[in-house]
Amino acid sequence: MRLKYNFICIVTAIVFISGCSNSNPFDNSSAEWTFNFVVWDGYIYQLTAEYVESIDEEISEVTKYSDMEGTYSGNFSNTYEKGTKYYAIQGISTDEAIAIKDEGKYKKAIRDGKYREK
Repeated sequence: MRLKYNFICIVTAIVFISGCSNSNPFDNSSAEWTFNFVVWDGYIYQLTAEYVESIDEEISEVTKYSDMEGTYSGNFSNTYEKGTKYYAIQGISTDEAIAIKDEGKYKKAIRDGKYREK
């Protein structure tokens, strides 16, 4: 009888400890991104703390927002909600930087390279 009791205690402890583990493959917690970014026209643009005043025409908008780790298609952002507008900056090529409308101001985002979609 004592052996059966010990076995039940060990199994219960294992189940309890494994339930507290952070290695759950079905965990849907927020990702820890290296930096805030937007994706436009297949390129990733890293957001800066700099605001610009001389914007040009609207060039696009966020089509998908998520703070969940993954790869998404379209004009994706890990910071801005769907519908946030992207603008060209006067005197700067969009190959170098774009502006993102942020609470009535325009935040500069520097092109960081090609975005890899699945």
